Amino acid sequence: MRSSPPRASDGTLTDVRLDVVELPNLRLVVTPPRGRRVEVPLGMTPVVLGSDPECDVVIDDARVSRKHCEVRRDARGVVVRDLGSKNGTYVDKVLVAEAYLDPKLGITVGSTRIALEASSGSAKVALSRAFRFGDALGASVAMRALFANLERAAQTDETIVLMGESGTGKELLAKGIHDVSHRRGGPFVVFDCSAVAPSLVEAELFGYVRGAFTGALQPHAGVFEQANGGTLFIDELGELPSELQPKLLRALEARQVRRLGATEWQRVDVRIVAATHRDLRARVSTGQFREDLYYRLAVVEAHIPPLRDRREDIPLLVEHFLAGMSPPRAWSDLPPNAAELLRHHDWPGNIRELRNTVARLILFPASGAPSSAPQQRPTPFDGAAQANALLNLPLSEARAVMVDGFERAYIAAKLNEHAGNVSRAAQAMGVSRQFLHRLLDRYGIRRE
Repeated sequence: MRSSPPRASDGTLTDVRLDVVELPNLRLVVTPPRGRRVEVPLGMTPVVLGSDPECDVVIDDARVSRKHCEVRRDARGVVVRDLGSKNGTYVDKVLVAEAYLDPKLGITVGSTRIALEASSGSAKVALSRAFRFGDALGASVAMRALFANLERAAQTDETIVLMGESGTGKELLAKGIHDVSHRRGGPFVVFDCSAVAPSLVEAELFGYVRGAFTGALQPHAGVFEQANGGTLFIDELGELPSELQPKLLRALEARQVRRLGATEWQRVDVRIVAATHRDLRARVSTGQFREDLYYRLAVVEAHIPPLRDRREDIPLLVEHFLAGMSPPRAWSDLPPNAAELLRHHDWPGNIRELRNTVARLILFPASGAPSSAPQQRPTPFDGAAQANALLNLPLSEARAVMVDGFERAYIAAKLNEHAGNVSRAAQAMGVSRQFLHRLLDRYGIRRE
């Protein structure tokens, strides 16, 4: 097994060796109770169907939930998965949570029919022969296809947008792009739009001069200047305030920035990699994201599959996390039923949740593997002996395990205190409702 693609002495890829698989051309034919039928090609990226404008296929049907179901390909065929819809997803009149599709069997959601149809010919999909890209791991077809695309795109200076749920490893992939590009000798700078107060985003992006505003006691270089000659990773791009979107577009077009309070423009040489968990195309259609900025950024779009859609990668990831512990651990150090439980969990927190769960199972075997209702599981960090066990982990991993357990228990308690009302719970927690929704999605916590 080749662990990484071949590189020249400067670290750039020299001979990206690929496998190629041929997949039959498939499409979904969606026939709603009113309006036109829609045909959507089914490629390597899952297709989400529902009434929400951010879905890949928006269905005008009162009995269809906001995000009703998804259809995806995997190594064994085509899978339909219900996304917790109110009225359920049916295959040939049988209610299913997840099922493989036979082209002869139709899907019913609400009053809408969905058929899987094959057309002549096939599509060729390039797969990397490497099972990792940077520090991101994956042997599944979906991940090797992603790695192949990134290996090629990394050799250019084109802007790349990584799309995927929270915890799927977007920053690891961005760093991998930087490390195999010709910019690897330059800085790699991370800017998280969701982690900075809206009033400070412009100052952090473009910098400021002394006296530009109250508290600007010293000049400060923005992230564009900090990343000059290297790569700027803009995380959670979908959270960028609308009033700053034209300023970011200008910086990208002109390759110039001006600090707040300054009169002179400075040239910058920066490669942009952006990431978001939101559907930017849907936000463009609703006016929440500028269309011209979207097309300027999304030169290359890479969709990162969630862990639940590539469960065959779980053993590889678990072995990696175990080997990285101090001292290194093995599968035999996990509880006897861990493999089966890990394989059947839905992983709303994706790789981050898996990593923290593996660490928790090593430290506190009695706490059990993740359940389908994580909000009901008490936090395991309640004793001196358990706290001392964390000393066997690096600081970053120990902190992640602690935060994971605390946040789950804290959020569950606050929701219970306010009878499942997200708005009131968020107000009591001192956070926005949107931020609390993100945490609920990360940990798979249901409002009920």
